[in-house]
Amino acid sequence: MNLKTLIVIIINSLVFVVILMLSVTFYNEFSKVLNDRILLQLNSVKTLKQIQVENLITSEWQAFLKGNTSASRLDTIPITIPNAILETEGIHDLTLFNESGHTSIGFITTVNKQPQVKIIPYYKIKNILLERAGMGHTGESYLVGSDSSMRTQSRFFPKQIPSTIKTQTIGVQDALAGSSGKGVFKDYRGVEVYSVYSPVNISNLKLVILSEIDTSEVKAPLRQLKLKLFGLTILIQALAIILSLFLTRIITNPITNMRKSLKIMAAGDYKRTEHFVKNSTEIKDMFEALDSLKKSLLGAVNFSNELGKMNLNSEYIPKSSNDVLGKSLIKMRDKLIEFRTKELKHSITTKRQLVDGLENERRRLSRELHDGIGPLLTALKFYIENHIDDKNQKSEMIRILDATISEIRLMSNALMPSTIDDFGVGVALTNFVNQIEKTSGISIEFEDLTSDKTSKITKNQAINIFRIGQELVNNALKHSHAKNIRISLSEFDEFISLFYFDDGIGFNVNKVKLGSGIINIKERVEICNGEITIQSNSENTTIEIEFPIDYE
Repeated sequence: MNLKTLIVIIINSLVFVVILMLSVTFYNEFSKVLNDRILLQLNSVKTLKQIQVENLITSEWQAFLKGNTSASRLDTIPITIPNAILETEGIHDLTLFNESGHTSIGFITTVNKQPQVKIIPYYKIKNILLERAGMGHTGESYLVGSDSSMRTQSRFFPKQIPSTIKTQTIGVQDALAGSSGKGVFKDYRGVEVYSVYSPVNISNLKLVILSEIDTSEVKAPLRQLKLKLFGLTILIQALAIILSLFLTRIITNPITNMRKSLKIMAAGDYKRTEHFVKNSTEIKDMFEALDSLKKSLLGAVNFSNELGKMNLNSEYIPKSSNDVLGKSLIKMRDKLIEFRTKELKHSITTKRQLVDGLENERRRLSRELHDGIGPLLTALKFYIENHIDDKNQKSEMIRILDATISEIRLMSNALMPSTIDDFGVGVALTNFVNQIEKTSGISIEFEDLTSDKTSKITKNQAINIFRIGQELVNNALKHSHAKNIRISLSEFDEFISLFYFDDGIGFNVNKVKLGSGIINIKERVEICNGEITIQSNSENTTIEIEFPIDYE
């Protein structure tokens, strides 16, 4: 088989498969959407009619109890009601006791030990159920009694008494069992329909309401769509055959002329160019050249992939002394190793300098607020207390000054808690956690296992640990919706361990956004030469951090 024929077969086979898959997929999706739409529409109609029927029965019952409608004498209605039912006050389906078999929904109550009966006019219920807006040509809604017989007129058998029509369908059986649902099954005529159903339970009344439409009416558009898709498939396939015959003539000639060029490239010489005779048909030699080229380039490609993944420990041997690409890849690997080492050192150094500079500036601002503005405000407060005579004015000014002094104290503590230098990071975190717990309402437990007097934690480490603790708690307050947080800080001979847990909603570790608290925490752990492990899911987020004590 020549190349042209093979390409024509492959192209047209692929086009046919794609068109067939798209057509089947589109048809199935359209059918599914249509089914869902029909069932949803039927459910809306059924729900509306159920509400109307229930409201009608309820309103008639309330009017009957209030005496707004007169009761009928037992001897004036063609219904022989058993004493057991006459003695049960409420709403009843009396159709089974009607001598004519007509639908009879009645009310029974007792006045002066005498039973009072009222039958709802059948036309009121009939008018609700026979309203066919949005039901198409074959749709209908109807009521079914506990004996599986209809209680409202069938649109297909309008002259037949409803109670003589049996409707022992899947929907009726499910609804009489107390279930609401929907589906496709045969109705009382033996015709397949889309159906939605639910029970109607009011007082002693047990009915089923159904809304249905014939599947043949619903699927009529699907049959038309199937014919159109079939015609479209044939048309596209014919066009594909014509185009493939034209394209193969353009494609096959250049491919065959690539044979000699591929042999040259397989030898590792990528600069040499040749002029070739066109219209060559030797395909066997071309595949041999491709195979040789594949073997030649496979090693280089794999090695390049490893370099792309920054796996710089992989090995590669050039094909020959003329393999310029192989030698270049080796040099690239060596340069990348050198560059990555320098970049890592520079990155950590830069981050340390930035963080140290930031913390030094925070410490300076904190000291300026505490030692500079704070004493001035305190002196101003003493001056006001001793030189202002108006008591109201003095009280208001002192109140404002106290609030200002408190705000400055909070700002100073937020910038750089003085307890870190005076008592250590454990005490600073304890104070922070206590303050947050009072204002947030969240249960926060902090366990300080650091050494009080013999701690080897440096000031820079203490600051980073405190900032990490702040980030963890602040993130939990903003995003996790946690109710409980547990934190422990432990100091050992060689390393420091910080453990965090909360029962919030968790987060996706792989989708942490740049600039978030987690990124800031990872950077601080990195500049401390530490390690961080994060596990997060709903109601269980844990973060474990360890870094050596002497990292500087």
